[in-house]
Order: sequence, then structure tokens, then C-alpha cells
Amino acid sequence: MGKLIFFDIDGTLWDERMVIPGSAVEALHRLQGNGHKIFLCSGRARGNIRSKELLDIGFDGIVAACGCHIEIGGEIVCEHILSPELTERVVNLLRECHMPVVLEGPEFHWIDKDGFDDDPYVNYLFEEMGKSAKVLEGYTSDIRVNKFSADVLADTDYDRIKRELGDEFNFLEHEGNVVEFAPKGFSKATGIEWVRKFFGVPIGDTYAVGDSVNDLDMLSFVGHGIAMGNATQPAKDAAEFVTSDIHDDGIKRAMEHYGLI
Repeated sequence: MGKLIFFDIDGTLWDERMVIPGSAVEALHRLQGNGHKIFLCSGRARGNIRSKELLDIGFDGIVAACGCHIEIGGEIVCEHILSPELTERVVNLLRECHMPVVLEGPEFHWIDKDGFDDDPYVNYLFEEMGKSAKVLEGYTSDIRVNKFSADVLADTDYDRIKRELGDEFNFLEHEGNVVEFAPKGFSKATGIEWVRKFFGVPIGDTYAVGDSVNDLDMLSFVGHGIAMGNATQPAKDAAEFVTSDIHDDGIKRAMEHYGLI
């Protein structure tokens, strides 16, 4: 059997304008032509992975929501949903602590109506997801999510949030005061391990390409971790190999470096 190669989306497969370099698409198709399997591996929940251009590439599977949602061949094979009790506690706590939140699920996202102040990412969610992006008015029983992200504001009581949610979540702190909350026991690495065992592939035959803080675990875990040239320094430090920037044929050059294409 061929190798398993996992690709982050943002900053890896496409840039901030969601442009996928033609050389990356070509490399992905050549990988499959050579008998390898390719997977999206994203912090995005599945409800926010819907770009036709991206999905039409024809990935063999998707690891979404930091390992909480796994699809192989278009079928959901693993799903972790936060319990209603925990979700309600999160919504109430973050509201009390003035931390606007995006609750991220496999079908829908629930987004705080106040606090983001024309945040471009939040605007993108409403535009891209349409009716699948809902305004969060407070906890309701229909909210079904894998994880969530939130912004630290000047008056956010972040210390309290860390105290009260630290047992249930890992805190992935991004630039721009954005915090990604991934359930303990789930990560891109655990998702990759699930897929690896499913196909019976040795760890040495796994590859991952990423660029940021939520890629650190998978870059360290796989047999061969690859950081983009435009990656953060921690991602580069965690990787075995650093390729060129996204628009300097970074994906293609990495796959050529390892003789996969």
C-alpha cells in the first residue's frame, strides 16, 4: 500500500484569500496517481469545510475539528460531539467572561452576535456557510458541536476560563488573541492515528504538512512532518523538513523532496 499524506488547509493548501496554487493541485493528483492516499487534516469543523474547489480535488478522507470528526471515502467513521451539559456550561461561562465564541459543528456553526466587531473571519463564516451559520442567542438543545474558538478581548476574564475549562479542553492560542478549544484526548495527531490504524500503515509511512500552532502535534507525531516556508517558527521547529512558501510551489517541492511524486 502507498503512503498516507495529511494536509492542513489554511496557510498550507490555500492562502488567506483561499487561493490554491495550481502546482499544489497537480501534486495532489500525482500523489494519488502514484498509489498514495491524501487527506485533509484541519482544525476547521466539517461544517466549515465546504469549498467546491477544495473538495473537488478528491481527497481520500477528511480529519476535521482537530481529530473530532473523521471521514473516509465520504463516510463518517468517527465523531466526537460535546455533551449538552458541557456545551451549555461553555456558552454560559464564555458569556459571563466576555469572550465571544464560534461553536463549531459538523453541520452548523453558532456565532456570538456581539463582540467580534466586523471580524473578517466571522464575516467570512456568515458569507461562506449561509444558513448553516447561526447567530448564538444562548444555549439551546439543538446545538451540536465538536469544538469551539473564541476571542480574548480587553475585558475577557481569560484566567477564569482557563481555570474552569482546563480539565476538559486544550487551549491552542493563535496570533490575534484567538483561542481554539479542542477537547482533551483529541487532536490532529489522534485523528491521524485513527486513520493509520484503519489502513494498517506503519507510522513511518505517514506524512503531514502544516503551518501553525494547531499543527504542532501532527508534525511531531507522523513519520515525516513538513512545515511550509510561510509557517510559524514553532511549526518549523516541530517539522522534519521545511519546504518553500505556499506560492513558491511549497507542496510540490515537499512531495518531490520525499520522492512521493
